[in-house]
This record gives sequence, C-alpha cells and structure tokens, in this order.
Amino acid sequence: MKKLITLSLALAFVLPLFAQDSTKTAPKKWKYNPNRANDHFMIQVGYNGWASKPDTINTKGIPRTFNMYFMFDFPFKTSPRFSVGLGIGLGTDNFYLNKQTIDIAGRYSNQLAFKADTTYFKKYKIATTYLEIPVELRFAADPDNTNKSWKMAVGGKIGTMLSAMTKGKNLMSSKGGVINNYTEKIKSKRYFNSTRLAVTGRISKGVFGIFGSYQVNQFIKDGAAGSGSPLYDVRPFTIGLCISGL
Repeated sequence: MKKLITLSLALAFVLPLFAQDSTKTAPKKWKYNPNRANDHFMIQVGYNGWASKPDTINTKGIPRTFNMYFMFDFPFKTSPRFSVGLGIGLGTDNFYLNKQTIDIAGRYSNQLAFKADTTYFKKYKIATTYLEIPVELRFAADPDNTNKSWKMAVGGKIGTMLSAMTKGKNLMSSKGGVINNYTEKIKSKRYFNSTRLAVTGRISKGVFGIFGSYQVNQFIKDGAAGSGSPLYDVRPFTIGLCISGL
C-alpha cells in the first residue's frame, strides 16, 4: 500500500513536467523567399535642418524634405529576418531664409555669403535635388508578413547633386510694402559639394514608420566661403515620417 501511494505521488509530480515539455513549441523556421514583399517602394517626408548652422543665418517656416526610392531586397538565406536593401531614387530639400538672400551663382562675389538688405523677398528658399543610392541592413520581426511586422533598418546613402536653386517671391521694402510681385529663380551648383554621403536609420510597424538621416561630409565646397568659415561645418539632417511597402 505504501509503495502504491509513493508511486502515485511520484507520477503526480513527474507527469506535469512531461506535460509542460510537450507544450513547448519549437522555434519557428522562417522560409527563405527572395520574392517576398519587403519595402520595395519607399516615400519619406520630413523636417530638414542644418546642424552647426551659424547664428548669422536667419531662417523661418518649416524646411522640408521629400524622398522617394525604389528598392531591391536581398534576404539572408541562413536568417531570412535579416536582409540587405539596395535602391535608387530622388532626394529633395527645401530650406527657407528670413529676410536674407544667398548668391549661389557668384554674380557679385567669388565667395558664398548670406546677405541681409533693406529690401527682401517675402518668401525665399534654397532647394536642392539629389540622385541617391541608399543601402540598408534590414531586420523584420515577421519576414513572412512584412506589411504588418515591426521593421528596423540602418545604413547609408550616396547621392550626386542634380540641381541647386534659390527661389524668391514678392520683393518687399524695409517697411513691409510690396515693391514688385515677381519670382526670381537662380540655379547653380557652384559652391555646393556635388556628392552627399549620409547615414540613415528607420523603424516602422507595417507600412508606417519614422526615419532619420545625417550628412557626414561637407555641404559647402572647400574654398567656397573663405578660410575658417563656419559654413564648412554645416551638415544637413532630416527626421520625419516614412511609408514603405510592396
């Protein structure tokens, strides 16, 4: 009788352990699928700022960035949750000045300078456009359903400047009266570094997320602003919203 009781107690203790082991699920094996949907198309809209901007540059409004990329996704065969993204696209930045102009074509000087005068444009911006090649190391929590999964990516991009332009609208007097209702456009890449190198990062849930980028090389070309000019320290950056999918 004692042996029966002892055996019953032993079984009562051991069986739940086997039951617990039997309910454990094996780690999911993700399938390698080079044709899966994983951010083959990406649109970014954000705030564009200039890090290390001198105090002599007066700004206003909300400077804006718009980027659009077509991407290829190359998942790792041994770990499909990781992949490399490589693509091509356009990056545009608009930076707004307050009662200042900038002579990007060198019409009045051989050095780049921001000028404030008694007359000014009511709206004035510097606009740049780049052809860019982004590269990313990507991670998807659920690579079989990336349009609903948490996703992260870090990487960089290299770009070549397609155009740089200033645009001023409505010339105003020092008292705020309109002198002339016209639009002035000047295009020149003379003083800008034509190559952009930037580090990038983003995180998203499904198709919506946030992103950031920071240019690591000079925005203003060497020799464009005089020796020791703080303009050489300017580094454009962007933070904003990202839509990605397909």
